Amino acid sequence: MMLDSLREGLQAAVKKLVSSNIVDERVTKEFVRDLQRALIQSDVNVRIALEVTERVQKRALEEKAPGGVTKKDQIVSILYEELARLLGGEGGPQLSKDKTNVLVMLGVQGSGKTTTTAKLARLYTKRGFKVGVVAADTFRPGAVAQLKTLVASSGVEVYSDEKEKDSVKIAREGKKHFEGTKNLVIIDTAGRHKEEKGLLQEMKDVVSAVKPDYTVLVIDGTIGQQCYNQALAFHQAAPVGGIIVTKLDGAAKGGGALAASAATGAKIFFIGTGERIDDLEEFVPTRFVGRLLGMGDLKSLMEMVRDAEVVVDEKMTQRMMSGKMTMNDLLVQFEQMKKFGSLKKVLEHIPGFSGQVDVKELDKAEDRVRVYKSIIQSMTGEEKDDPEMINSSRLKRIAKGSGRSEKDVRELLSRYKQMKTLVKTSKGRELRQMMRRMGEQ
Repeated sequence: MMLDSLREGLQAAVKKLVSSNIVDERVTKEFVRDLQRALIQSDVNVRIALEVTERVQKRALEEKAPGGVTKKDQIVSILYEELARLLGGEGGPQLSKDKTNVLVMLGVQGSGKTTTTAKLARLYTKRGFKVGVVAADTFRPGAVAQLKTLVASSGVEVYSDEKEKDSVKIAREGKKHFEGTKNLVIIDTAGRHKEEKGLLQEMKDVVSAVKPDYTVLVIDGTIGQQCYNQALAFHQAAPVGGIIVTKLDGAAKGGGALAASAATGAKIFFIGTGERIDDLEEFVPTRFVGRLLGMGDLKSLMEMVRDAEVVVDEKMTQRMMSGKMTMNDLLVQFEQMKKFGSLKKVLEHIPGFSGQVDVKELDKAEDRVRVYKSIIQSMTGEEKDDPEMINSSRLKRIAKGSGRSEKDVRELLSRYKQMKTLVKTSKGRELRQMMRRMGEQ
């Protein structure tokens, strides 16, 4: 799950604070020390970590809690505000469909720039933009072929000229090629190492030639706080309009990467949260911090539903919410889950579930889903509609037909009953609210 070490450290500190009988100066200072440890262990720069926690401590000790708010809730609220402030301002690139917007993608070789270019193209295609991509990386063998392969599923046109070695000329001609037919042109440039002055000069020349609306710097989240120096080096060569931090799925140094990127003053536009073409998420610090602290983020979940093109059947949703769930409904849910790429990613966004489920258990659950799907597919229509009718002989037939054990079939039937019960109970309130919201999309 995204930024596990930071999330676990922060939630442990908050849990310890909330479980205290009284919140006095000693407890507050101990809470702040726990925060410092969590931030530094997630590779946040020590100076930045100290500045943030000093602000939390000063406000926690000096500010009075508003009427009706406990001191514990006030301190958690202060932490939320200060972490969101640490991670920078909100808002991605401001693009208009009424003109040709141009983005130039920059980044050190290996940062995931070409993959991120394809992800951006897909994201904005889904948002109704007419996207064209320019393959101006003449430095890396196979870069053009890789880009074409990555955008193929999105139906995005790629402009390239593999005989031409002048990347500035390709960028200029590519922009001209798409003007009038596309309202977003994304230019993928050569991967650069900040020490290579010739490549940095080429980057300046590309930016000068195409005059982009935004230069977007792609940074590998696994390098942690080193992102700061890397971003500054690029920023000095050509002002960076925004940053995309990649490889944040499970990156131990992700906290450091985000903090360092924000410290440059450039906004973080998006974060890469996985290898799939849809694993690109608009970065909103307040919502992101909510997930880190276990408060969930239903708004982002709704956007995930939209971007994954999940089709919500209102009748099925109502039936499931009333506890009248069939095995077919369960099978549909398993199929929809695949579009998100990960069950962990979904639960991370749900208030009350975020941080409450063991990651290893979730991995096991995803493995079991594959087993369950094969079992459901081996049931008759009658059995799918009413699993209660499955007796011993039917169970044996289903096990044989699916190539699974009778134990696996019994386990699925047990899980099915548990899910029906969960949706009916008060514990399923958040789940029902989420499903209701999905039905309103």
